[in-house]
Amino acid sequence: MICENHTGVTEFILLGFTNKLEKQVSLFILFLVIYTVTLLGNFLIVTVTSVDPVLQTPMYFFLRNLSLLEVCFTLVMVPKMLEDLVSPRKMISFVGCGTQMYFFFFGSSECFLLSMMAYDRFVAICDPLRYSVIMNRSLCLWMAVGSWMSGVPVSMLQTAWMMALPFCGPNTVDHFFCDGPPVLKLVTQDTTMYEMQALASTLLFIMFPFSLILVSYTRIIATILRMPSATGRQKAFSTCSSHLIVVSLFYGTASLTYLRPKSSQSPESKKLVSLSYTVITPMLNPIIYSLRNNEVKGAVKRTFTRKVLQKLDVF
Repeated sequence: MICENHTGVTEFILLGFTNKLEKQVSLFILFLVIYTVTLLGNFLIVTVTSVDPVLQTPMYFFLRNLSLLEVCFTLVMVPKMLEDLVSPRKMISFVGCGTQMYFFFFGSSECFLLSMMAYDRFVAICDPLRYSVIMNRSLCLWMAVGSWMSGVPVSMLQTAWMMALPFCGPNTVDHFFCDGPPVLKLVTQDTTMYEMQALASTLLFIMFPFSLILVSYTRIIATILRMPSATGRQKAFSTCSSHLIVVSLFYGTASLTYLRPKSSQSPESKKLVSLSYTVITPMLNPIIYSLRNNEVKGAVKRTFTRKVLQKLDVF
């Protein structure tokens, strides 16, 4: 179907969370605080894992990449969400909407990066004597680059396909950003083929990396349980606990959003679940790694101590 008179949608209205001004102001303050904590926390992780000599290992190399991904992921939608909460005109251009959907590949990249981190823990615990040989600098770099770029081709295809579909009618998106499913509802033709490939892509980018994580941790747990020392078992579990919590948060909320049947999702529940993995989880990740990891806490203390001493030397 082609829009009559060749006129179609040129911009979309994002409904967001509420139309009540007092609630919008409260949400703006809340999300601004969360976003600020997210940026500070993730940049802190990037800084300490870059400058501290103790953290120059594959584990913290991947953690640094995870923090950078979180910053990029939130940058795609949170600034626009904050703008809409204080703006009476909650509009996004057709191109801007497509740009948001394209750069959503950061979420796919995070799925694969989390699986690479699981593999790193698998080698460290199950084959510790060859860890430095297997997880060499070259392999880590290729694993990181592959994770970052994994979602680009599919995201490019999906966005180009979506934006080529006819949008002739309503232009109101019942969401706080241009996510695929709510935007697809506005298309004025049959979208069965697009939905089939979108489901296949979702299964690929959620279930395949999750299967790799599941296999890795099955082997890890089996190895840990065979350790004779209780102290060794506790130490091995502690190196994996932060990553397991982050995986549970990210995959749990993403699966609830994209793998549940459409009939079981109301627009409001979908917004809340999307908010969890796009806004809340990126804030929690650096907190989880900082509070549960003694090496990170030690690196933070050393970094700040070094900065303070440098300033004292200046005076």
